[in-house]
Amino acid sequence: MGHPVLPRYGRLMATVLACGEGAVLSHRSAAELLRIGPRAAFVELSAAGGRGWRPGGILVHRANVPVEHRGVIEGIPVTSPARTLVDLADVLTRRGLQRAVDEAEFLRLDHQGLRPIPGRRGAGALAEVLASHAPGSTRTRSELEEMFLALCRSHLLTQPETNAHVDVHEVDFIWRGPRLVVEVDGGAAHHTRRAFENDRARDAGLTASGYRVMRFTQLRLERDPAAVADELRRAGAPVEPGRWSRSRAARRRRPRP
Repeated sequence: MGHPVLPRYGRLMATVLACGEGAVLSHRSAAELLRIGPRAAFVELSAAGGRGWRPGGILVHRANVPVEHRGVIEGIPVTSPARTLVDLADVLTRRGLQRAVDEAEFLRLDHQGLRPIPGRRGAGALAEVLASHAPGSTRTRSELEEMFLALCRSHLLTQPETNAHVDVHEVDFIWRGPRLVVEVDGGAAHHTRRAFENDRARDAGLTASGYRVMRFTQLRLERDPAAVADELRRAGAPVEPGRWSRSRAARRRRPRP
């Protein structure tokens, strides 16, 4: 009976069935099924009587998931989008949680009623994200875009708009106050003659509309992030209020070796 090569959804369903009645796919595996997170290296689920690791790369969380927090995708019991985000707050970084919220908003998943559950490990992180993050505002489409946002955070630049529209153009990043546009250039996507011409035509159009366009390659973001951040500040990219001056003061007070 069965099949020697079980497809991914088959493995997910088999794992839920193996963990008994009431088990439901949750956390990172639910995010995978809902398409708000990447595929995890293991299968993660919640069950009333289970907890800890099991053979075959299965992580079981002890939780009695109420019926209103459950759903079904491709026949597989799975936590609802809102409950999945609550669970993800326990296991992801703040940025990882923001990305999941952005994807849920982009896919128009119903996550009404999303709120922290008191006593949960990630309740504080979820509360902070809900208070300070506009869903969908930092949705990225590549790890290169994520790299640029990480550079902004580490060098105290305020968060730019991501994949925003300016006139008839879509740009990777923009600070609208200083009218500064940033494009990040990866490998193959910008190396064809047609892509090169399209990029230059778009840059010219944005410049004619009064925007300054800066382009950075993946190599520069990786090898010289401090110089990139300095160029952005000199071009008018805003810094986090108060934090930049405090960090400069701390560097001045640092004794020389």
